[in-house]
Amino acid sequence: MKKKIALITGISGQDGAYLAKFLLKKNYKIIGLERRSARYSNWRLERLNITNKITIEDVDIKEINNIIRIFSKYKIDEVYNLAAQSFVHSSFKNPIETSLTNSIGVLNFLEIIRNQNRKIKFYQASTSEMFGEHGKKSQDENTNFHPRSPYATSKTFAHYTVQNYRESYNLHAVSGILFNHESPLRGEEFITRKITLGLAKIYLGKQKILKVGNLYAKRDWGYAEDYIEAMWKMMQTKKPKDYVIATGKNYSVKNFINECTKVLNLETKWIGKGLNEKLINVKTKKNLIVIDKKFFRPAEVKNLKGNFNKAKKELIWKPKTNFKQLVKIMMLADLKLVNKGL
Repeated sequence: MKKKIALITGISGQDGAYLAKFLLKKNYKIIGLERRSARYSNWRLERLNITNKITIEDVDIKEINNIIRIFSKYKIDEVYNLAAQSFVHSSFKNPIETSLTNSIGVLNFLEIIRNQNRKIKFYQASTSEMFGEHGKKSQDENTNFHPRSPYATSKTFAHYTVQNYRESYNLHAVSGILFNHESPLRGEEFITRKITLGLAKIYLGKQKILKVGNLYAKRDWGYAEDYIEAMWKMMQTKKPKDYVIATGKNYSVKNFINECTKVLNLETKWIGKGLNEKLINVKTKKNLIVIDKKFFRPAEVKNLKGNFNKAKKELIWKPKTNFKQLVKIMMLADLKLVNKGL
């Protein structure tokens, strides 16, 4: 039986690496796309020990002719578009580059599929950030979008573009509206990994203090490896649909920090208010975490919590890892990493 060929953009990212691992187990041939100027190496693929099992092509998804070359070279069955400028804080500093990558890249793929082979399935990595200030206790597939960052607006454009091509050209094009999903493979610029890595360094005496932004932003945090299966399941359905993928529970940044200190068995206490709020080590009286206003967003999203009932019912999917388990996985992984001097 011929192996299915999956094209994964953003192959060296957290989701790309976990998805590649998942699809290899299902006997797919994996073609990974990565920008020539990508900041990151393939350390995630190396950590999962799958680098030699993947074919990697250097392609900027903003350049349609280069994507056409890849489609001519390989008989692709499924496209998973995970490439993005995905750090919200950076999108305020680089709104044009963020918008081009996150919006035009998607349009390029859909145009090629429409013109060359409409049987190719397409998955778009949408995001809960599209909901923004929604005014709802939880968000599902019918909740209105109110994006609050260049990242979120660019993803909203891409989401509606997928919907439009699906309805206009009968493509199997789907979007997974994934809420925050974290892991030891998360980039160090994201708040969860910044916290676990920072606290690991402080605990092992490699760093004195950690600076963070808004302690009270609440997010629905799941484990990235759990969410990969949902992506694949969306691509196997008879009728293409968009799905919210989440845990149905949310916690603040402060909750995340508190859970990390429990894993470390640190006796800590929060003191002060507002920008002067800080976390101290009760025994040493030293500051562990302080607030720095430069890490606040120009437009903050206070509260996100997903309703994944549709995915639970139709995809037979639910998260396997709870919040405490996720924090423990990340905290212990970074302790091990820092201990090794990596």
